[in-house]
Amino acid sequence: MTFLVGICAALVALGISKVWLVDFEFQSHPGELPRPICMVAHELNSGRTVRWWEDDLQQAAGPPYGTDASSLLVAFYASAEIGCHLALGWPVPINVLDLYVEFRNHTNGLSTPCGAGLLGALIYFGLPAMGAEEKESMRALAMRGGPWTADERAALLAYCESDVIAMKELLPHMVPSLD
Repeated sequence: MTFLVGICAALVALGISKVWLVDFEFQSHPGELPRPICMVAHELNSGRTVRWWEDDLQQAAGPPYGTDASSLLVAFYASAEIGCHLALGWPVPINVLDLYVEFRNHTNGLSTPCGAGLLGALIYFGLPAMGAEEKESMRALAMRGGPWTADERAALLAYCESDVIAMKELLPHMVPSLD
């Protein structure tokens, strides 16, 4: 909790009052915008979590989080989330912290035995991580496209949320080395 208080106080000094951890699951074809399937967003200060399925995303006039200068979007490999914003016709956030880019910067020239993805970053910092097979299975389910059963929908949303929870665990370990 001390970490959250410290980081949030520093961001407020910069005019940022909301910090959103965001992850989308989507279907993607080469050369095309992604087809967003679901999204989970968690705001650090309030603890509020939003879980939206494809129909929620399509009906929304914009994201459930701010994209203006008072908000910070935190993602791992943020170009995917930005692509989903573009596909949905949503504004692109002004402030973005991409933990993938920061992890690559932090490990530049170092060995990352489990890769540079979210699982690799979690393992690098000694944090718990889901198995690579489970992660690949969920990605394959998203890429397969619908229709999805109720159980598959629940599984995809849970998987999406697990990435948001993982980023919440990862962020305190990354803050000291942020550029």
